[in-house]
Amino acid sequence: MDLYRSVVVTGGGGMLAQELDQVLRLRGVRAAMVRRAECDISDRSQVSTLFKTYSPTLLLNCAAHTAVDRCEDEPELANAINGDGPGYLAEHGKEYGSKLVHFSTDFVFPGQIDRPYRPEDTPGPLSAYGKSKLLGEERIKSVARLSWLTIRTAWLFGGHGNCFPKVIIDRASSGHVLKVVNDQLGSPTYAADLANGVLELLDRGAEGIWHVTNSGATTWFEFARSIAQEFNISAEILPISTAQWTAMRPKQAVRPAYSVLDPEPYAKLVGRRMRDWRDTLADYRTAVQKGS
Repeated sequence: MDLYRSVVVTGGGGMLAQELDQVLRLRGVRAAMVRRAECDISDRSQVSTLFKTYSPTLLLNCAAHTAVDRCEDEPELANAINGDGPGYLAEHGKEYGSKLVHFSTDFVFPGQIDRPYRPEDTPGPLSAYGKSKLLGEERIKSVARLSWLTIRTAWLFGGHGNCFPKVIIDRASSGHVLKVVNDQLGSPTYAADLANGVLELLDRGAEGIWHVTNSGATTWFEFARSIAQEFNISAEILPISTAQWTAMRPKQAVRPAYSVLDPEPYAKLVGRRMRDWRDTLADYRTAVQKGS
C-alpha cells in the first residue's frame, strides 16, 4: 500500500498541521486538511463520515484541546476531544486499514525524576489536560491490529498561530515587565522540525510511542530571554518560581517541574538528534516576519 496515497490531517488549521502540510507538499503529497468545522473528532458519526469520504491510507491527528488551563474548567470537553476522539479515529483506522499518527505531550508525566523521560516510563499526569492526552494514548493502544504511531513532544512553537514565543514578543514589544517561571525544565520544540521528524519516522516504518523534541533543555524564563534576544527586543524579564506564579494565578493547571523527554530512540532510528532548540529561533523569526 502506498502510505501517502490518501493523507488526511485533522485539526487542519493548527500550527503543526500547517507545517505538516508544507513538508508533505515538498514530497508532492496533497493532504486533505480537515478543520474542526468539517469534522469534530469527538463526534463518532462525524469521524465515520470522514473515513467514508477520504478512505485515508494515513491520518495525522493534530486535532486537540490544547488550552491547558481552560482544560481545568472543561475536563469533560478535554476528555472528549483529546481522549474519545483519538479512540474513534483508531477504531475507524483499523476498519479502513489506515496508519494513524497521533500527537501527545510531555504533560502526561509528573515531572518527579532527574533524567529525561523515556517512552516506556510510567505516566502520571498532574493536570486535566495531561490526563485527557493520556486517555487518548490509551484509547489508541487498546485497538488491536491497528497500525499506529504516537509522538510525544513538548513546548511546541512555530510561525503559524499562538504559542509561548508569540506571547513573549507581543508583551515585551508593548513594554510590559515579564515575570516568567524559572523552575520548570523542558525542551522547546519547533513545529517545522517536528513535522520533518514525523516523516522520518514514517519513512522507517516506526510504530508505537516515540519522544520527539529539539535537543537541549531550558526553563521558561531562559526561553523567554532567548526569544527577546533573537528579536532584538529590550525588555525587563524577571525570573519567578512556580509558587509565585501560582499565587498570582491560582486557577492555573499544575505543570510538571521537569518534563524533558528522551529522544534517543528517535535519534538512533534516524541516525541523528534534532538540532538544539536555540538554533531554531532564527528560523522562527524568519517565519514570523514573513507572515507579518
